[in-house]
Amino acid sequence: MDFSNVHLKIGKHESLFPLIQGGMGVGISGPVLAGAVAKEGGVGTIASVGLACNSSHYNGRNYFEANELAVKDALKKAREIAGGGVLAVNCMVALTDYDRHVRSACEGGADMIISGAGLPVQLPEFTADFPDVALVPIVSSKKAASIIFRRWEKRYKRLPDAIVVETPLYAGGHLGAATIEKVTDSKLSLDVVVPELVSYLEDEVGIDIPVIAAGGIWDREDVEHAFTLGSRGVQMGTRFASTYEGDASQRFKQAYIDAEEEDVVLINSPAGLPGRAIKNPFIAKYLEGTVESKPCIANCLAHCKYRDTRETFCIAQALVDAFNGDWEHGLFFCGSNVTKIDRMEHVSDIIDELFGQK
Repeated sequence: MDFSNVHLKIGKHESLFPLIQGGMGVGISGPVLAGAVAKEGGVGTIASVGLACNSSHYNGRNYFEANELAVKDALKKAREIAGGGVLAVNCMVALTDYDRHVRSACEGGADMIISGAGLPVQLPEFTADFPDVALVPIVSSKKAASIIFRRWEKRYKRLPDAIVVETPLYAGGHLGAATIEKVTDSKLSLDVVVPELVSYLEDEVGIDIPVIAAGGIWDREDVEHAFTLGSRGVQMGTRFASTYEGDASQRFKQAYIDAEEEDVVLINSPAGLPGRAIKNPFIAKYLEGTVESKPCIANCLAHCKYRDTRETFCIAQALVDAFNGDWEHGLFFCGSNVTKIDRMEHVSDIIDELFGQK
């Protein structure tokens, strides 16, 4: 397939290549990675969750205020790198301060908001003052998408500018399935959901917006297959996490490089969602039921088993530890393709491999 003229237009924003870099928290997809992807022609994405934790604005008591400032700082830094490229912010619905994440991203100059980890039914309300910001929900099924479309149209007279279909079969981090058992449900595969959603948009909604395929995207063959299903773009996260431009510590990247198939496991997250992660000492203890947690950073999740019952662990702290390279105590979220990573790469080389002329 010739990608030389296949751009990705989402709302008023257009990237050179049909690629969104996935949002990976806490800090994994920060301003340097997002800026580099945007500079090379993709949509660079900053994950807003937990940016306060490694911010100079955070004093240990002002998490929510510090995170708003950290989001704006990250966008400013990414914009300096991006050279006019398209920048998105990924905001998780599952956060207690979800509305503040969205508004700070808009105020900071984000071109689009990408939103999952729950249904973003209020997203148009939080972005009402920023009509040029494109809105992109993440779903794992046609049913979830239809709920969003109906509610947005009824309440806000607004429809999404694009929609990301992320399959839990291969995606990283929190997954769009109700239970671990449903993660492997073939009905949630891209091969099933993308054509269903494309047909739904054409036949029932009557709207022409891009469907973006996510979860398990690794190489050009995966991109071409996604296009045969009807998608007009792809989202890739895991492969970008271990790039030279990735914002995570070198130890985090090494964990990706070293990961073998048997190291990739599914867990029940404290947020009440299944998740995919690397089985390090911390996760091994968690699966055995003997894990000990550091204190809660903040009341950051709308649903948190650790906050409510002191079971499981503080996921924010565990993700910060992973970002900083603490192999013993961190939560190293990953996609199934982590086992294909055997070295660090440059963002430009990945994008050229995906979309360059053969």
